[in-house]
Amino acid sequence: MTHLRPPSPAVTGARPPGLAHVVFVAAAAAMGGFLFGYDSSVINGAVEAVRDRYDVGSAALAQVIAIALIGSAAGATVAGRLADRIGRIRCMRIAAALFTVSSVGSAVPTGLWDLSLWRVVGGFGIGMASVIGPAYIAEVAPPAHRGRLAAFQQAAIVIGIAVSQLVNWLLLTLADGDQRGHLAGLEAWQWMLGVMVVPSLAYGALSFAIPESPRHLVARGDTGAARRVLARLEGEGPGLDARIEEIRAHLGRDRRSTFRDLRGRAAGLRGIVWVGIGLALFQQLVGINVAFYYSATLWQSVGIDPGSSFLYSFTTSLVNIAGTVVAMLLVDRVGRKPLILVGSAGMALSLACETWAFSADLVDGRLPHTQGLVALIAAHVFVLCFASSWGVVLWVMLGEMFPSGIRAAALGVSSAAVWVANWVITATFPSLSDWSLAGTYLIYTAFALLSLPFAALCVRETRGRTLEEMG
Repeated sequence: MTHLRPPSPAVTGARPPGLAHVVFVAAAAAMGGFLFGYDSSVINGAVEAVRDRYDVGSAALAQVIAIALIGSAAGATVAGRLADRIGRIRCMRIAAALFTVSSVGSAVPTGLWDLSLWRVVGGFGIGMASVIGPAYIAEVAPPAHRGRLAAFQQAAIVIGIAVSQLVNWLLLTLADGDQRGHLAGLEAWQWMLGVMVVPSLAYGALSFAIPESPRHLVARGDTGAARRVLARLEGEGPGLDARIEEIRAHLGRDRRSTFRDLRGRAAGLRGIVWVGIGLALFQQLVGINVAFYYSATLWQSVGIDPGSSFLYSFTTSLVNIAGTVVAMLLVDRVGRKPLILVGSAGMALSLACETWAFSADLVDGRLPHTQGLVALIAAHVFVLCFASSWGVVLWVMLGEMFPSGIRAAALGVSSAAVWVANWVITATFPSLSDWSLAGTYLIYTAFALLSLPFAALCVRETRGRTLEEMG
């Protein structure tokens, strides 16, 4: 005979008694996303200074900028299994420690190799945080609110991007517009990288203020602690013991996931894993991180002065925040799939406009007025379309789309795909733009168009389903 537990606020959509606590917990976990965003964009202010100080060409410079992503891919790959072994919270603390050390080292490098090494160390920590944040939030969030809470990850990313752009602009202003200008014994670009230590320490401190995931607690046999955590997250009620039994039952059917569990009958991996990898690849291959790693350099290359280029980078980051807020308001109302379909169409159109604008010949080192205006508007629209769709939905879906038996390993592989694709775009953009800026953006447009049939045919809606219902 099947025993039905009374529906809880977590499932019905009623406001859980502990929602304020859940919001705090999700926001604290999403600080890893803030580090991701800050690191992604802060290097934007240092690109030309690094090129000048170490006298490197575009290809070598791109490798220094992109090398952190190799560490991120490695960190993302191991984070899921490590979190299953030692817990989500300890993984957060390790990630915070790695990024703190990296921030200090990046600020005072002894050479180009040294700077590259510290960026790899920081990238490893960020890769870990990129996996742990979405997984942890998905595990602690009530299903009816999970989409908006999981969107905290992307919200933190875009806020990190905006804050880094603002800090870069302030430091550049203090240095009289010179990225290599001296401030208190260091060059301005060194301060840009060193300031990252502040959010790193904040992330580590917040990890001591939030509870371990109830699923991890049940998995290690501490059901008493799991019950206390669930009571604070979802509220006391007649369904609480049944929730613990539901988690235990699923854990009992599942063993600790390994990469072998991801194998399917065809194409090497299970279909759902390929969908996760596809989502990760398309999110990056549209070229979104060009807007954050290279925007200042990009605008300067078409004749915009350094001060204005930094300003445009900052306004782009504000648009990024606005789009993320839109997605957070809509992701649990209209669903994940409709958002990414609309976002793909908008990105394809805006990227096509940028392609047209950049195809114009420069006049006195600048784009003609019309093309320049179109390029600026289209760049902001592109970021808005991305932020209000793929930027949020990827991290929401990766945290909830996989069956519990393979969630950790599948999330690690998919997150690693994000970093690998990010590396491909970051490492190739300087050389591709030297070849043809319009051709580069035509490639990004093609990927935006291809993401439409992929999303329409392969992605399954996950709105309103509990994690246990995923398989």
